[in-house]
Amino acid sequence: MRLRLPEERPTEPPTGYKIAHPVLSQDGARAGFTGVSLGGALPYGVLAEASCVYGLRHRAPHRRCDCGFHCVHDRTVAEGLLCTAEHRTAVLLEVSVLGRYLRFERGFRYARQRVRTATVGPCVCGTVASALADAGLGHPGRWALVPSCAGCLRGRTSVSLAAFARLAGDGLRVVAGTGTPLPTAGLGTAEGLGVPELAAEAALLQARLDWFQTQLARLGERGSGAGPQQ
Repeated sequence: MRLRLPEERPTEPPTGYKIAHPVLSQDGARAGFTGVSLGGALPYGVLAEASCVYGLRHRAPHRRCDCGFHCVHDRTVAEGLLCTAEHRTAVLLEVSVLGRYLRFERGFRYARQRVRTATVGPCVCGTVASALADAGLGHPGRWALVPSCAGCLRGRTSVSLAAFARLAGDGLRVVAGTGTPLPTAGLGTAEGLGVPELAAEAALLQARLDWFQTQLARLGERGSGAGPQQ
């Protein structure tokens, strides 16, 4: 006789936690995430459905396969994954587990998910991040992003936390390392933004302005010293 696991029918979607790397499309129009292990090369959006990464024709998650989204039950367990060197620049995601799922001792493997909150860690210098900037890595057509403060941007391709939430869409909240939520908002509009959000946007713009002024000063120095030599 083959035993079957009991089926769960929750009244609301279970909550899980995972880590991922934020990504931005090459044209800067769309934002999303990539995983840190199985299927890490496949980007997904805020609301996404899993498929078998091995190309098999079965619905994810399958009991005899590793396919499907993965998350853990405990937030502190997911935060612990950020301690490893290769995951230091990842962000912490709080997700709603949707559709079919398999429950394990430490987490879920499941068919669909909605990313509710993305918590961005500090910049590499230790300062609270105000933006997500080009990591120097990526996938075809997508920039890989890492947390950055205004002072460390240095002209890199970047997007503020509020703008990343807007580009990702579907009600995503992006939270800075201090725990201050930065809700979805459009660039250039102050409606719905508080003092922390506006301060982060101002710092981002000021950092870009400082970089442009530095480049202009260098060009001016080259121009003034480019006269004929005797």
